[in-house]
Amino acid sequence: MKYEQLKLSNQICFPVYAASRLITREYQPYLDKMGITYPQYLVLLVLWETNGVTVNEITRKLILNTNTVTPLLKRMESEGIISRKQSKSDERKIIVKLTVKGKVMMRKASKIPDKLIKGLVIKGINVEELVELRNILNPFIVTLLSTTSHIG
Repeated sequence: MKYEQLKLSNQICFPVYAASRLITREYQPYLDKMGITYPQYLVLLVLWETNGVTVNEITRKLILNTNTVTPLLKRMESEGIISRKQSKSDERKIIVKLTVKGKVMMRKASKIPDKLIKGLVIKGINVEELVELRNILNPFIVTLLSTTSHIG
């Protein structure tokens, strides 16, 4: 091939993209039992950590655009998982909170990480390597965020 830099096997982005999709696929059976999608799970992770955050905070933490998060939140609200209310101090801000249903889901979801890791270990993936990968990716993400334009 004339342009070696254009080979899929020479790309940095593809292994990260493929790994992300495959890990998301591993989550899916657990999330299906809860009746939620992976992006909804990510929103819930943010809210389980800090209940009562703005839509902008959610978009920032998940590195997603508002036009991606808003439909997710609307669906989650219609399913009774969250509530969205205008901030009393700043009417431009929408505060997102867990409902009782959203809080109850946390107990069921708390078992997912262990089940996921056990499933990956059965497939021959080493836990220490997973932790190492996470520890490599987190600063990588921070660096990329600091050099790119604002998302939201």
